Amino acid sequence: MHIRDWPSGERPREKLLARGAAVLSDAELLALFLGSGVRGLDAVATARQLLAGHGPLRRLLERPATELVKLPGLGPASACQLAAALELCGRYLAAGLERGEALTDPQAAGRYFAQRLRGHASEVFAALFLDTRHRALAFEELFRGTVDGAEVHPREVVRRALAHNAAAVIVGHNHPSGSAEPSAADRAVTSQLKQALRLVDVRLLDHFVIGDGAPVSLAARGWV
Repeated sequence: MHIRDWPSGERPREKLLARGAAVLSDAELLALFLGSGVRGLDAVATARQLLAGHGPLRRLLERPATELVKLPGLGPASACQLAAALELCGRYLAAGLERGEALTDPQAAGRYFAQRLRGHASEVFAALFLDTRHRALAFEELFRGTVDGAEVHPREVVRRALAHNAAAVIVGHNHPSGSAEPSAADRAVTSQLKQALRLVDVRLLDHFVIGDGAPVSLAARGWV
């Protein structure tokens, strides 16, 4: 049975229009980009097959477009649409930070770090520099490491904060393993950064750890 023959309340496009995108499953969302399925399968069944064989969703979407086009059911058009949608999502998350608005929602910064760092195969440590009104000045990836660690130099973070004339800094790094639980080393470097930045009157507002799921805020746990 083709999707067009399904009851209207079960078709992904009609469900989205009637109840919003959040009610759709990963497979249904992906099916909207596929448009049609492979031989013998509708678009939703093809999407389920893609997720089962090449997922989960995050892992599938982290593939470059040149790899996506090689997967069953994903031709050049669908692969480009997926890559473009992911980039649009990233730019949307960044828009509030980059248009000079004050950062009033701590979780917005966490989502921004997640979008920028989650896809890296090795550990990356980055900083978001803010002015006195907590408006974004710059975002920089400062240190890169291996799959299980990156060496962080507080002096370099201080140097970049002074270069941007920053009044506050939010830092973050990813855990390629997928676990966002902060390590003892994460807590130690947070303490070192806070002390080093305090010497030049720059506040460390938060340190996010990015893994699978929601970013973990060290400030929310009382460790900043």
